[in-house]
Amino acid sequence: MGMPNLLKSTAFSVIAVAGLSFTTAATAQAQTQTAETADASAVAEDDGAIVVTARRREEKLLDVPIAVTAFSGAQLERSGAIDITDIGQTTPNTTVEVSRGSNSTLSAFIRGVGQQDPVSGFEQGVGLYLDDVYLNRPQAAVLDIYDVERIEVLRGPQGTLYGRNTIGGAIKYVTRQLPQDFSLKLKGTYGSYDQADGVVTVSAPISDLLRIGASGARLTRGGFGKNLTNGLDNYNKDVWAARGTVELGGYGEPVLIRVSGDYTKDKSNPRGGHRLIPSLKTNAPVLDNVFDTRGGLNTPIQDIEAYGLAMNVTAELTDTITLRSISAWRKDNSATPIDFDALPSADVDVPGLYLNEQTSQEFQILYEDDKLKGLVGAYYLAANADTLFDVRIFNTLAGLTAFTKAAVDTETFAVFGDFTYDFSDQFSLSVGGRYTRDTREAQILRQNYLGGGSPVFGGAGVAFGTPSTNFTGKRTFKKFTPRASVAFKPTPDHTLYASYSQGFKGGGFDPRGVGVNAPDLDKNGVRSDDEIASFLSFRPEKVDSYEAGYKGSLLDGALNVALAGFYADYTDVQIPGSVACTVGGLPSFCGVTTNAGKATFKGVEFETRARLGQDLAAVGDRITLSGSLGYIDAKYKQYISNIGGKPTDVAAFRKVQNTPRWTASGTLEYSAPVGEGSVNFGTTLSYRSTTNQFEIPNPFLDQRGYTLWDANLVYAAPDGRWTLGVHGKNLTNKRYKTSGYTFVAVNPTTGAIIPNPVTGLPVASLGTEGTLTAYYGNPRQVFVTATVSF
Repeated sequence: MGMPNLLKSTAFSVIAVAGLSFTTAATAQAQTQTAETADASAVAEDDGAIVVTARRREEKLLDVPIAVTAFSGAQLERSGAIDITDIGQTTPNTTVEVSRGSNSTLSAFIRGVGQQDPVSGFEQGVGLYLDDVYLNRPQAAVLDIYDVERIEVLRGPQGTLYGRNTIGGAIKYVTRQLPQDFSLKLKGTYGSYDQADGVVTVSAPISDLLRIGASGARLTRGGFGKNLTNGLDNYNKDVWAARGTVELGGYGEPVLIRVSGDYTKDKSNPRGGHRLIPSLKTNAPVLDNVFDTRGGLNTPIQDIEAYGLAMNVTAELTDTITLRSISAWRKDNSATPIDFDALPSADVDVPGLYLNEQTSQEFQILYEDDKLKGLVGAYYLAANADTLFDVRIFNTLAGLTAFTKAAVDTETFAVFGDFTYDFSDQFSLSVGGRYTRDTREAQILRQNYLGGGSPVFGGAGVAFGTPSTNFTGKRTFKKFTPRASVAFKPTPDHTLYASYSQGFKGGGFDPRGVGVNAPDLDKNGVRSDDEIASFLSFRPEKVDSYEAGYKGSLLDGALNVALAGFYADYTDVQIPGSVACTVGGLPSFCGVTTNAGKATFKGVEFETRARLGQDLAAVGDRITLSGSLGYIDAKYKQYISNIGGKPTDVAAFRKVQNTPRWTASGTLEYSAPVGEGSVNFGTTLSYRSTTNQFEIPNPFLDQRGYTLWDANLVYAAPDGRWTLGVHGKNLTNKRYKTSGYTFVAVNPTTGAIIPNPVTGLPVASLGTEGTLTAYYGNPRQVFVTATVSF
């Protein structure tokens, strides 16, 4: 499908505006580096001067009155970071991981807010931005780290400064601006499990104003385990990726036009889970290797393809006013088989398709003078998300499949603004607001089939009964969300701040819901679309977040600290989930999404970087110690569940998922000159306390507290012409669960697993084998990386 007309017309109009600005503002003040041009890695990382664009303008991290963690490209390269999930280890109160049953779908939680369910109809609680373009869906969002300038993690609601409102926080992935001179960089990696990666990055000036560049990556790795049924590697990697960029202007010119495109093809094998209990039907034992699986489903063949185009334009119209435009179109298709029961039998097997497309346009007008700084903006997003999947339960009834097709269209429009006024060099006030209008339209079909599955996934498609859901629903959600903060700088090296912000996440429709279960309000024996839509829809979420913090540079810049305390009231919490159910007398798979909860989150976050061994500076040696600590008390204050037809508050028996109470990390780095080059040694310990995978505690799936140990040794030749590094990840080879599936019987109030009185094993709630399947973080990996630059 070609680029939509909206993006085409927007692109031409923006180029025209930018061209006019280029002509009329030729004598304007030389522009400072924009969000795409700030070279954080070029700034000393230990003096508090790292530059971020958390507030859509360049500021030292020390001066930003927001809880932000920033990773420069150089820092990520030294640490051997593989993909975006690596940043979760050292960011307080943050979980970033690969979703269950997936290689490339992202699950992210910040301060207790996130979204684990990747199907259409549910929004993410944490926004992911690629060069300021919001990625509307989590599929294909586990971004590999190559050619990156920096990554920023903003904690707390974001909406008055960003195109898309996000209720929990935002992760910004920023790629490098093209250099003014010819540049060629080659990077190769080889390591355990036959890891073999290659990245080529090249750019060249065409004229004084025009530059072109491209990066290509081939990323491969053998499996950590095996699928013992079909012989495929499990947890392997097989990825092709590329980015291309054309830049016009910048580097002192009043206009920068950046047109970029990216493409990713992921042909990795399906990721099979590890059963935590023996088969309840055949008594197949639990496997010794947690990375081995027995799942027999391999249709459709796993294939993930994602690509997009973006145009970022920044034009300095005057000394104080800058126009910015961000136009984007993206598309991704994922075909994936997920074998829930992880056994050869088709007990709970789910072949699935995720088909997503989005078009977005954002305009900003930025103003900056001596006292007043800020922006006003407008944002538009049109997105289509189609999810199609079978749930095959052939053990229960031969050939029986529950098929779901959920097409959810989102159209959102917002206007926003945020301004900071400096009353003096010491005191400033920021106020902002956002008006959001989200429209969600869903077409949902649920149909039982016999004959081996639905026609979409190669089955005979013999309809069994009438559809349990077949409707079209539409809802519009509107909300104004404010933000305000005050900052006090007793000296230029210290910042105290306090803030209030409100977050909002639109409602939607549960694509797994069963329409025939909707109440017949008219008592006429017919459930109307309005009745079904009301039954399947859920309301928006809202959070009121309060934060106070301190950032300081002490001991002549040798010690930097950031401390934040926060409190949040979270209401109408959307709780998506799936349970076994009976539809038309047959077992099935039903959604139970409700606005069940009220929760409170309170905690503290501490980050520091200290330069040690000052006496070593004379000979060029340097020792730095970096650390982070996060604590969060996340509790449901209300959790309404329908038990025996009666609404019951079960908050005392529920936990906030993917939110460990404690997160901590410490990194010790030592760098010293060696010959004409330099060597850097770094080692990191990171800790996470007990993590609940779902709201209902599960002793099989929940992960106890654990510590990971990484180490890196990198030599850099003079002027960085070449580097050679040895990297070790998870050196103690810790086995830890990151996600899973469960379909076993539980007590509806307490959530306690109901055991079979004879075997003591859990009782299956869907299928006959019993589904308790876990997915694990990567085992120990050791690899060598070399780079050559020209």
